[in-house]
Amino acid sequence: MTAPPPGLHDALERVAPGTPLRLAFERIIQQGNGALIVLGNGPDVRRICNGGFTLELTEFAPARLAELAKMDGAIVLDDDGRAILRANVHLTPRTDIPTAETGARHRTAERVARQTNVPVVSISESRRVATLYLGPHRQELQLPTEVGARVNQSLQTLERFRRRLDESVERLTRFEVADLVVYRNVADVLQRGEMVRRMGADIEEEAVGLGRQGELVALQLADLAQGVEALRLLVLRDYVRGRGRTPERALGTLERIPTAELSDAERLVSLLGFGHPDSPTRPQGYRLLSQVPRLPGGVIEALVRRFRTVDGMLKASVAELDAVAGVGSARAAQLRTYFDRLSEGARGVEGPVQP
Repeated sequence: MTAPPPGLHDALERVAPGTPLRLAFERIIQQGNGALIVLGNGPDVRRICNGGFTLELTEFAPARLAELAKMDGAIVLDDDGRAILRANVHLTPRTDIPTAETGARHRTAERVARQTNVPVVSISESRRVATLYLGPHRQELQLPTEVGARVNQSLQTLERFRRRLDESVERLTRFEVADLVVYRNVADVLQRGEMVRRMGADIEEEAVGLGRQGELVALQLADLAQGVEALRLLVLRDYVRGRGRTPERALGTLERIPTAELSDAERLVSLLGFGHPDSPTRPQGYRLLSQVPRLPGGVIEALVRRFRTVDGMLKASVAELDAVAGVGSARAAQLRTYFDRLSEGARGVEGPVQP
């Protein structure tokens, strides 16, 4: 999965539906005109600007931009989009910069965006479409109805993935309590958690194209992605062991694995430094202890150091739990009740099964 260039999210927010810039683009399209608009005025932009005329103290307004677009040259705005700085400008980016575009305006827009790393918008007179360029990224600014339909479909897919993730987490819990975990169960949770994270990031980026209508999408997305970031790290803290290996490094490895390879359990456990997918393993207990209300991180660490595995914690008496620094009698009783409930829920689990 290719990472979006820095600044893309901010650029998309600036041209989202309902913003002054987007209103200007719509006005230009309605007039039947094309345009080339540079959304910044850094030194790299100024070096490739020739001709045209400079505007002083010209506050940006959609109508003004639309009028200036009636001329052939490019228009340059300030970095904040509050002022129009130049109009009817001839842009001269390097001609050796590769571009897949065919029209002169779009070729220039892509080369300027690649050379300057400044957002550039090209409006096609014939196709009546605005396209945003930033670095190597190219994105058509579609109608909110088109973006909304695609985002809703993606949310439905994400909801299915989240259900499967929750099922994998429940299965992992049962196997952990029954002391029957194999690395395949661990890989299943990590794979599905990482897919939920990636899909959520893609939807969040695309929902920017909805403008204010994207607020509801943001709420749905937050609900579907809740706890996933923490879950991945907690699972890795449970199972990553060995000199020079840390959960944080393993998390970085997980996030760099190509999406096409995530579903390959053998490949995933190999990259994360685990054993064979069907080799037995034991968790240290970080994830299960994190679900105990108001249990401080220091107490969790003390419990893990004392008992080493979930199985050790489950077999501990109230007195043994009470003896751990920071636990105390009340919390020891709470933990014992929690462990008993987990054990009750894991009854009947027989051997590891492949998800």
